[in-house]
Amino acid sequence: MPREPNIQPQAESSMPLDEPTSFIPMAAISSNPRLSFQNLGKNQLPHGVVVEEIEGLIRVLKDGHVERPLLVPSVSCVVPPEVGVTAKDVMLDKSINLWARIYVPNKPAGKLPLLVYFHGGGFCVGSAAWICYHDFLANLASKACCVVLSVNYRLAPEKRLPAAYEDGFNAVMWVNLQALNAGSNEHNWWSCHCNFSSFFLAGDSAGANIAHHVATRLGSNGASEFTKSKPLQLKGTILIQPFFGGESRTESEKHAIQSHKSALSLSASDTYWRLSLPVGASRDHPWCNPLSKNATRLTELRLPPTMICISETDILKDRNLDFCAAMTSAGKQVEKVVYKGVGHAFHVLHNSPLSRTRAHEMMSHLKAFINQ
Repeated sequence: MPREPNIQPQAESSMPLDEPTSFIPMAAISSNPRLSFQNLGKNQLPHGVVVEEIEGLIRVLKDGHVERPLLVPSVSCVVPPEVGVTAKDVMLDKSINLWARIYVPNKPAGKLPLLVYFHGGGFCVGSAAWICYHDFLANLASKACCVVLSVNYRLAPEKRLPAAYEDGFNAVMWVNLQALNAGSNEHNWWSCHCNFSSFFLAGDSAGANIAHHVATRLGSNGASEFTKSKPLQLKGTILIQPFFGGESRTESEKHAIQSHKSALSLSASDTYWRLSLPVGASRDHPWCNPLSKNATRLTELRLPPTMICISETDILKDRNLDFCAAMTSAGKQVEKVVYKGVGHAFHVLHNSPLSRTRAHEMMSHLKAFINQ
């Protein structure tokens, strides 16, 4: 086996991921932002006044300095033996520190589907090393019998969009290259188990937004690198609570009742968009609002079958439902699933009494979609 590279998680931790740590089982990770920034009084900041902040998650100072506290632990790629999955970290592009964590079932029955996954976090926070994603994706690889490649893309505001889209597309191109060289390189430990004609893009929240835009690019005539050789065949896209927006507020954005444990508030959503969109862009920019008048019409896009997972108490519920309806009207194949009584990111944060039950239901739905 090749030695795992010493990759550093982006901003959240300085812990080298190739140093084994004790695996912490998924707990009720709090999304309460008041747990962090305990020693950073606003009158004691060395980089000037705060210009943007989502309390406990990210703080941007006047001189451009960005602070991200350790709200969610980052962990190494170690997976408990009982999960039945091996995970390793691989470098995709050292020049920009683009890396991925790959999960492979230990006892695959033949060639397996390949899922490329993008984590959430409003384009501004999150990591493929976060314990909540590590645990969720290790279990998904095991239960859905698939190989998962979790991409650690660059974050805003240091790298605003389209950096995350470029990283997502380049990650797929990297996988495409490994598919062309399957069986003859250092990545054979995972690539030899993949059925590259059963390739899926997936993500939650901002990661679902990335998955959609990467799928759009792969389906365009301009993606010649992908369409010419084509060992990879995009079979489907999974969008979990996709993070879209718009200048006009939806009913759920205006009226959804959010608990103190909610993973996404309207004010946080607006801040994420201010930090991630090009400077001066509005929330009707096509990257934020795929149904805006400036966006390419869905009828003109080549998109694979798409599964869209929606949470009933999420502020994004109505926007996600509108997107489903628009996709269906455009003649796209859409599978819609609404999860009752849970909010944004319930499947990784387990921040409500029903979340674990609904997360098990989601796992079954994902398995069925990936293996149909």
